[in-house]
Amino acid sequence: MSVAKRARALRAEIEKHNHQYYVLDAPLVSDAEYDTLFRELQALEAEHPELVSSDSPTQRVGAPPLAEFASVVHSTPMLSLNNAFADEEVLVFDRRVREGLATEGDVDYAAEPKFDGLAVSLSYEQGILLRGATRGDGTTGEDVTANLRTLHSIPLHLQGSGWPDRFEVRGEVLFWRSDFERLNTQQRERGEKEFVNARNAAAGSLRQLDSRITARRPLRFFAYGVGTVTGAALPATHSGLLDKLAEWGFPVAPERRRVSGLTGLLAYFAEIGRRRKSLPYDIDGVVYKVDDLAAQERLGFVSRAPRFALAHKFPADEAITELLDISIQVGRTGALTPVARLAPVFVGGVTVTNATLHNEDEIRRKDVRIGDMVVVRRAGDVIPEVARVLPEKRPQAARQFIMPTSCPVCGSQVARNPDEAVARCSGGLYCPAQRKQALLHFASRRALDIEGLGDKLVEQLVDSAVVRTPADLYRLGLLALANLERVAEKSASNLLAAIERSKQTTLARFIYALGIRNVGEATARDLARHFASLDRLLAADEAQLLQVTDVGPIVAQSIRQFCNEPHNLEVIEQLRAAGVVWSEGEGRAPAGGAVVGKVFVLTGTLPSLTRDTAKQLIEAAGGKVSSAVSQRTDFVVAGAEAGSKLEKARLLAIRVVDEGQLLTLLNLEQPAP
Repeated sequence: MSVAKRARALRAEIEKHNHQYYVLDAPLVSDAEYDTLFRELQALEAEHPELVSSDSPTQRVGAPPLAEFASVVHSTPMLSLNNAFADEEVLVFDRRVREGLATEGDVDYAAEPKFDGLAVSLSYEQGILLRGATRGDGTTGEDVTANLRTLHSIPLHLQGSGWPDRFEVRGEVLFWRSDFERLNTQQRERGEKEFVNARNAAAGSLRQLDSRITARRPLRFFAYGVGTVTGAALPATHSGLLDKLAEWGFPVAPERRRVSGLTGLLAYFAEIGRRRKSLPYDIDGVVYKVDDLAAQERLGFVSRAPRFALAHKFPADEAITELLDISIQVGRTGALTPVARLAPVFVGGVTVTNATLHNEDEIRRKDVRIGDMVVVRRAGDVIPEVARVLPEKRPQAARQFIMPTSCPVCGSQVARNPDEAVARCSGGLYCPAQRKQALLHFASRRALDIEGLGDKLVEQLVDSAVVRTPADLYRLGLLALANLERVAEKSASNLLAAIERSKQTTLARFIYALGIRNVGEATARDLARHFASLDRLLAADEAQLLQVTDVGPIVAQSIRQFCNEPHNLEVIEQLRAAGVVWSEGEGRAPAGGAVVGKVFVLTGTLPSLTRDTAKQLIEAAGGKVSSAVSQRTDFVVAGAEAGSKLEKARLLAIRVVDEGQLLTLLNLEQPAP
C-alpha cells in the first residue's frame, strides 16, 4: 500500500473512532489502540508534509495564537427565539401557528432540548469544514474556525453522501457536567480561578485567541439546524433534517422527538423536565419548531424571531439570601427603579448580588424591608428579582424603604403620574444619568449606529461636560477626544468618521434614536411611514397620532409630552443644523413605485449602507425584505463577498442589483465616497 493510501485509510479509521467515542458514546477500540493509530498518522504526515490536509484528525491540536478574531457576517441571520414560561403561552403559540397555517387540526412539531451553551455556525464546502463562527449579535459573529476544529464531535469531513455542495450547520457548543467539574478541579489544583458555570466556561474556551488552549478543554457540539444551503435538496421536515445531519456525522440530541399538537408539546416538556437532572449536560428548557419546513417558510418571522418556533423555559431557579440595602437606578427615560443589594447568592447558574424590585408599589405589595431574608428568582437570562419575603425570618432591626422625592443623581424633583407605577426624574437630558443612557441609545446600532461610542467613552464625555446632548456629538473634534483617558488618536479618528457617517440616516432611525418613551423600533417605523415628515410628526396632536398603526393613547401621550418640551425641539434643530439628514418622503411609498410590494434579499457587504439601513429604506418605500432567496424574491441586493444567496439568485434568474441600483430604485441619491 502506498504512503498516501495508508494516510487516507488512517484518517478514515481515526475519524470513525472519533465519531463512535465523541458522538455515539460507543467506543470500538481501547485508548491505547486509538493512540497507536494516531501516532502512526502523525509520523506519516511529518515525513510527508504534502499529505497533510485540513480535514486530517491531526489538525485538531490547535494553531499558534491569533492577534484578534475576524468578523463574520452570517449569510442567513442567526435569530433568537421567543420565550414561554407558562403552559398558557404555549397554547397561544400553537393557536397562532394553526391560524397562520389556516388549519384547525393538530400541527406536527419537532421538539428537542434547549442546550445551555454557545450558539455557533459551521460552513462546509464539498463536505469539508471551511469556517466556524459564533452567533455574535445574530448578524455578525467572530471567526473561531481554528478553535472549532479542535472539537472532536465536529466532523472535519462529512460522512456518507448526498450532502449539499455548500451549507451551514447551526448548533451549540457546551460542556458536559462531568467534564466541567473536572475542568474546575484542574483550575483549583493549579491555583487558578474557577469558572462560575458551564455556559460561561464554554464561551470563554471557544473565544481563546490561542486555539491550543481550546484543544485542552473537553468541549462538545450538538447540531440543531441549518442556515444557507446550496447544491442539494434537504428533507421536507425539521425532524428529517436532524436525522440527515446525524447520517453525515453530526451529533444531534438523542432526546429529540416529533410530537402532535398542544398535548404533544406539553407532554414532551413534562417528560424532559423529569429527565433534566439525569442528562449529561445542562439544558434550560425545550425548543418547539413546526416540523414542516414549507410551513415554517409560510409562517415567516416577526421582529427578530421566527413565528414557527418557541423556547419553553423551565421554572425559575430560586435561592434565599439577605437584603442588605435598597438603592435607586435612574434610567434613560428618568424612571427610578429600586434595586435590592443582596448578600451574594448562587442562583440560576450565576452569583447574584443585585435584583430588581420593579417599583414602589411592588415593594409595598411584597412588604419588602431592608434587612429581610428574601427569595431571589432567576430564569435563564432574565434579570434576577426578589420574588417574596420570608416574614418569619425578619429581624427586629428591619426597616421600611422610602422612595426619594428628589433624583439621587441630579437632585431634580421626582414625579409620579397617577396612571403610572413608575416615578420619574424631571431632569430630562439635563440629568447626567439620563444623558448617558440617552446618548448610548442615540448611538446604538438600530438608531444612528455610531460605532465605537460605548459605555466608558460616553461616561467620560458626559462627566467631563464635553457632551450634554446628542447634538454635541457632531461638534466633537480630534483634540477633545484625544485629551480623554485611554483614547488613542486612531480611535478618536475612527469615532469621528463613524459620527460623520451617521449623518446619513432614515426618518425611522432618527425617530427611534430620539428615545421617546414607549416608542420602539417598530413604532418609529410606523410613524415614519404615516407622517413621512418629521415636522408633520412634531406638529401632530394626539388624535392624529392615534391614526397610526398600533399607536394607542399611552404612546400618543408620550410622543406629545416629548414634543411639548422646548429643549427636545432645540436638540432636534441642532442635529439638523449639524447635517443629520434623511429622505423626508421615505415614509410613504409612491403609488406604483418600483419597490412597492417587491421582495428583496440582502447579501454581502454594501459599500456605504448597513444591512439594517438598507432594510429600513426598502420597507419605508413599501417593499419587503426576506432572509432567504425563493421563487417569490424579486430582487437580490448583492455587496462584497456575497455568498450562496447570490448563486441561488442566478440559478433562479432573479434580478441582482448593487447598492447604486438599489438607491435608484428607491429614488435616492448615492452617498458621496
